[in-house]
Amino acid sequence: MPILGAFVVPHPPIILPEVGHGEEKEIKATTDAYNKVAETIAKLQPETIIISSPHSIMYQDYFHISPGKGAVGSMSRFNASNVRFDEKYDTELVNEICYLAQSDQGNGSLSSGGITDFPTGTLGERDASLDHGTMIPLYFIEKLYHDFKIVRIGLSGLSLPMHYEMGQLIQKAVNNIGRRVVYIASGDLSHKMKAEGPYGYAKEGPEYDERLMAACESAEFDRLLDFDEHFCEKAAECGHRSFVMMAGALDGLSVTSHKLSHEATFGVGYGICTYEVTGKDESRRLLDKWRNKKTNAIKQKRMDEDPYVRLARFSLESYITMGKRIKQTDLIGQRWSDLPPEMFSDKAGAFVSIHKDGALRGCIGTILPTCRCVADEIMQNAISAGINDPRFPMIREDELESLEMSVDVLDEPEPIESPDQLDVKRYGVIVTSGRKRGLLLPNLDGVDTISEQIDIARQKAGIYEDEDYSLERFEVIRHI
Repeated sequence: MPILGAFVVPHPPIILPEVGHGEEKEIKATTDAYNKVAETIAKLQPETIIISSPHSIMYQDYFHISPGKGAVGSMSRFNASNVRFDEKYDTELVNEICYLAQSDQGNGSLSSGGITDFPTGTLGERDASLDHGTMIPLYFIEKLYHDFKIVRIGLSGLSLPMHYEMGQLIQKAVNNIGRRVVYIASGDLSHKMKAEGPYGYAKEGPEYDERLMAACESAEFDRLLDFDEHFCEKAAECGHRSFVMMAGALDGLSVTSHKLSHEATFGVGYGICTYEVTGKDESRRLLDKWRNKKTNAIKQKRMDEDPYVRLARFSLESYITMGKRIKQTDLIGQRWSDLPPEMFSDKAGAFVSIHKDGALRGCIGTILPTCRCVADEIMQNAISAGINDPRFPMIREDELESLEMSVDVLDEPEPIESPDQLDVKRYGVIVTSGRKRGLLLPNLDGVDTISEQIDIARQKAGIYEDEDYSLERFEVIRHI
């Protein structure tokens, strides 16, 4: 039994009369659309409602599913303690999702390469009470319909494609146990829609809402994967990963989509869209479609790759596939005839950065040279970026075709007296306090100001804001 339908909904507490005390009338279009969603769900009569919420428990590298037989919650945080909920969890469906995640019967059919132990489960419950991203949809639904259980899933700091894969895993679990299910993707849009709003204005705010609503209205969910992480951060979006997870739950299914509303009255975007499942549609394997497009683009890019990047890639691929650390004596033949002589005569620090699906997958480097030449520095750091970055698991062989790489060769750092001597596009920064030292490369997406650059480098080193620290700057030559 496939998922019956899905819904993109916001969760502004002010929409509840018990919280808004009349202000909810200013977003009447959103309220009216929510009531239509509730009517549709009541007609579908699902046995289970799956809700993904950005305000449930969230981990950087793990999808948390609420455990136990059920949970309670109230809107007391919003001065409406009389609005209460007592929900039962669908433990059978939760167990099936967890089982698939921990065995090759789950992710083996997904597009991540057949890995076992997909990072999801019920461990790490910090607060069992229901969050408002879960309760507000239930508020409208339970006006009309009560005969259901829920599954509550948090988001993560993992990539957008992995959120899509989480949705695929959910769909497989639903099909396995034959449950009648609807999916609620709870999430507001941009919080930066108006200068007078509580979060202010950013030009990325309206742009995000326009792009997001266009993708959701047309059900072209592969377009959701094209949103850059830094762009989403500047727009201060809330629910993007929730919407992507929902898209994965609808993978390979034909849907009829309707946009019911979009408002930004209070400076925050609220959008509602509905999706009625009408059958199977193999042409809507949208993550596969998106990944094929990305892979083809990377293959084209690799044909024009800089020699420095080609060397970094060869070093990493040789180690991952054969366990071999290549040496200069391995760089023979026509393929390596264009390597610049200075790679073997000059010494310099170098950083190798690896990205996958638009997200960082590894970055390791040296501020000052540690090897006899730049070529050796690159080969060493390429392997380290792939296997030793403590923020990420070791890169697998099946990932190599989808990796994008860049190499930054550093000039010698120079001390500076003031942040005024920095330029985020031209200079990288090194922040030092005692034995603690943090570095940030120049010209990075999402780093637009000197203060941001210094703060990120300081935080990477574990240097507190009130500690004394010194600054150095350096220039790089970036190879892509």
